[in-house]
Amino acid sequence: MIMERSTLKYNQFLWDNLKVAKKKQLTKPIDHYQSILSKKGPPPAGSIKQRAPKRTAFRKFYDRGDFPIAVQHEPVANKIAWKVSPGTAFPTTFLKFQEFKYAHSFLFSNKCCIYILYNVEIENLDYHYFLPLFFDGLCETEFPYEFFARQGVHDLLEHGGNKILPVVPQLIIPIKNALNLRNRQIMCTTLKVIQHLVVSAEMVGEALVPYYRQILPVLSIYKDKDVNLGDGIEYSQQKRENIAVLIQETLELFERYGGENAYINIKYMIPSYWSCM
Repeated sequence: MIMERSTLKYNQFLWDNLKVAKKKQLTKPIDHYQSILSKKGPPPAGSIKQRAPKRTAFRKFYDRGDFPIAVQHEPVANKIAWKVSPGTAFPTTFLKFQEFKYAHSFLFSNKCCIYILYNVEIENLDYHYFLPLFFDGLCETEFPYEFFARQGVHDLLEHGGNKILPVVPQLIIPIKNALNLRNRQIMCTTLKVIQHLVVSAEMVGEALVPYYRQILPVLSIYKDKDVNLGDGIEYSQQKRENIAVLIQETLELFERYGGENAYINIKYMIPSYWSCM
């Protein structure tokens, strides 16, 4: 009887230990995963975090009065006049911008508008000097810097012709700086300017191909940042303020005007892009 009791106690002891061992074995993975989840992960990379803009050379030249531009006041709308001596490649007279009251009401009113009036053909301007400066002003978001830089760039590209192609290497750093700010307003403005630049003159699209590694990295981050509203209406597409749509349009223009090597270089930087041709 004594041997049977001791054997039963020993068996009970083994059974209890086996239960404890199994319980620990079952809870060990859970504790392991909980310890992993409780640990803090790496900090966010900040790939889409907006950067603070620096003071641009365009703003410095504007404040100093070194641009040959002046605001022309008229009863209906304010105009901007380029003051350049006809036939000269570089302006001889610099007139300072004139600030005007109620500027924002003129900009955004339906009845009034602000546009640039040219007293002389823009082709007479020195594009190696002025075009990079106006591209540098794309980083501006305040009035009147943003308006003058944006409108001035489009006007220079529209009338530049053969003068634009030699200046393309000087435009890459201002474009890269504007895109690297990750500011949606600045990015939309810059993408529209890039689209205008590609079609502004012959061979410009092909001249941009070697610089895709400077331009496309930021575009690859925002390429798929589209807005999905289901059956709703995305009004930013109508206003051309949707970054994903503008990036897709820009990449398609790069491919169409960039020559035979454009698609390969775009695909290398943005693998999710598919040919539109």
